[in-house]
Amino acid sequence: MGSTRGGVLRDRNAALALAGVVVSGFGTSALWLVSGIWVKSLTGSDSLAALTVFAMWAPVLVGPVLGVVADRVRRRPLLIGCQLSLAVLLTALLVVDTADRLWILFGVLFVYGASGVVQDAAEAALVATAVDRRLLGDFNGLRMTANEGMKLLAPLAGAALYARYGGGPVALLDAATFVLAAGLFALLRVREEPPDPGPPGAWRTGLAEGVRRLRGTPAVRPLVLAASATMLLAGVNGALIYAVVDRGLGHAPPYAGVLYAAQGAGSVLTGVLAGPLLRRLPERVYAGAGIALFAVSVAARALPYDAVVLASAVGVGAGLPCVLIAALTAVQRETPDAVLGRTAATANTLIYLPNALALAVGAGLVAVVDHTVLLPVAGAAGLLTAGWLLRAAPAGAIRTRPTQPRRSDSASVTALRSASEARPAW
Repeated sequence: MGSTRGGVLRDRNAALALAGVVVSGFGTSALWLVSGIWVKSLTGSDSLAALTVFAMWAPVLVGPVLGVVADRVRRRPLLIGCQLSLAVLLTALLVVDTADRLWILFGVLFVYGASGVVQDAAEAALVATAVDRRLLGDFNGLRMTANEGMKLLAPLAGAALYARYGGGPVALLDAATFVLAAGLFALLRVREEPPDPGPPGAWRTGLAEGVRRLRGTPAVRPLVLAASATMLLAGVNGALIYAVVDRGLGHAPPYAGVLYAAQGAGSVLTGVLAGPLLRRLPERVYAGAGIALFAVSVAARALPYDAVVLASAVGVGAGLPCVLIAALTAVQRETPDAVLGRTAATANTLIYLPNALALAVGAGLVAVVDHTVLLPVAGAAGLLTAGWLLRAAPAGAIRTRPTQPRRSDSASVTALRSASEARPAW
């Protein structure tokens, strides 16, 4: 394993692509936390602070549609263009210094999220072309570990920078990481074939085929449904983070950075152990155990003790990715190559759409219902989801030891990225 991972770093294209993902992920991790702190500081509203996360997540509602863009143009120029465009767009945040200008922040975050969906698809396809196929699995593993590692550093760095200088310098930091990432992707040595634009309306056919494939595959359907339900609860949990920090623990908003860092530590641990555990456990057992850990951790956040809440943050970070990894690994393994991309995109939307909706609903609920009530209810619902998953899949539907991923495993990277990147709903 070690020599193979070392091969990723020795491969020029793989090392450049990994560095680009990590650099841009650092800036994104810093900004998404600071955005909530920024709004909370200017308005004092937990609900509006939670809506910053929703603004970034909302474009996932049309993920399969936006993903078509990556199939209509060359991927490397598209990726570079998105990175540089976001770098320019982020400078607009320098004028956000009062509550009446927060619409600029929300607008930038929405475009940020839409561009992220397109970049995910373009990056997945570009990596498949630029990186040695034998290194794709190890590349994806290293990327998950590296991006989760960013959660240990970037939120704390962003919160500290905001506390000292305000939100503008954090926006400039994020813009600089996009410029650097664009330069790294520009150095990739890759020849891309001219893209096939496809017939008008082809995305509708692709979406329908993805839904049919998921619905008709017993080994996949329960995992995707469980992941969708879990992400719904994760959205509620994410919307309550500032209420936990403020009302529950009595800390200033930047303390959320400490919780997200602890959460990142849990996700790093899961990223390291996911492969060995999936080789020893059925996917639904691995996923169910992760959901149960997530559920208990969410409920524990209702307790007004720093040590308990910090430990729960680690538990949320360790438990939630399990069902995401298991579901999307099953999609990779059970779906034919010819329809894997559209099926993965459809699974991505089905899994993360409830999260985006729950962020909005949770932002409203926290204004009228105390977080000490909402969190235990969410935890109980998570335990019910875990129990259902362990009983839902038919015997033998999920293999205990996954087969070797096909070359097209990289087509599902765009979905896996949500488990490994710095979108903050967890």
